[in-house]
Amino acid sequence: MGTKDLIRYPAEWEPQQGILLCYPHNGNDWPGKYGAIQWALVDFIKKVAEVEMVFLVVRDHTLRDLVKVKLERAHVRAERIQYIICKTNRSWMRDSGPIGVYRNGKRAFLKFAFTGWAKYTNYRLDRHVAGVVSKHFSQKPLIASYRGQEVVMEGGALETNGKGTLITSEECLLHPSVQVRNPGFTREDYEAVFREFLGITHVIWVNKGIVGDDTHGHIDDLCRFVSPDTVVTVVEENPRDENYPILQENIELLRKARLQDGSKLKIVTLPMPRAILYEGLRLPASYANFLILNQRVLVPTFNDVNDARALAQLAACFPDREVIGIHALDLIWGFGTLHCLSQQVPAVTSKG
Repeated sequence: MGTKDLIRYPAEWEPQQGILLCYPHNGNDWPGKYGAIQWALVDFIKKVAEVEMVFLVVRDHTLRDLVKVKLERAHVRAERIQYIICKTNRSWMRDSGPIGVYRNGKRAFLKFAFTGWAKYTNYRLDRHVAGVVSKHFSQKPLIASYRGQEVVMEGGALETNGKGTLITSEECLLHPSVQVRNPGFTREDYEAVFREFLGITHVIWVNKGIVGDDTHGHIDDLCRFVSPDTVVTVVEENPRDENYPILQENIELLRKARLQDGSKLKIVTLPMPRAILYEGLRLPASYANFLILNQRVLVPTFNDVNDARALAQLAACFPDREVIGIHALDLIWGFGTLHCLSQQVPAVTSKG
């Protein structure tokens, strides 16, 4: 990019053209639950399409036609759906899709390299998603590179207030041996990448993500901005739960953190649902995996006593938006829910 380019990574609550989603074409991420997952996606799509556009990635024209029938049966607004034909390995658009930024006030799409969270080997199709989606909007993606190599990164590792501050975790990006995205990268290397390609001037580093997180520390299960100076962060209230010390450390780090202007963060806490175990695995269920739309906030719920508390606390954070719970017990068997599945498409021009 040119040295005079002004890059800004907008906050999720800023005006959106729509939401990028991907309809799953197999049940590999949700063994034994593919039938339920298809209808969970239909409901998710419907809740988004009631208020804004859905840009829906589907494997091929045959699947597109099948999805159209399902959406019609559920009375989803057909004029709010645009289909993007692209073969994928998985449906997690937060991580394989392009990241919308503003370059000199106009929207651009940023493409990081995707390597299956540095864990899985079947990710080659997902590496094409960012380019195909950018082409749908008649643009070429900006390729994030550093010292001659493409930077590996996922959107779920990045949380911004739209004013130059970003929150991420050391466990995800700096662990020396587990799921290493960019071997040899230091904190300073990442901050240089964030500055050049996202316009980030200040980075807040927390330590670990929640237990069971397949991505090894994504921030979007942990801590989210709800305004330029306020975050919500999950806190485990049971001292015997293995998440308890992790999340206590996290909130202490946030209390010590400063924003880009030197001011302290305002912190709102969210409860955690009780541990969800399935076939011997602790699943990464978190109310922090919500998705902000222009007029709504969609929140994963888990048939848990804390569902109502989480919805009420988020409703207080977003008084100008409807806050709606989306049942996510089936989705979480794939190790992610609403935010992981989606990626916002910012408005064409910046309002910030």
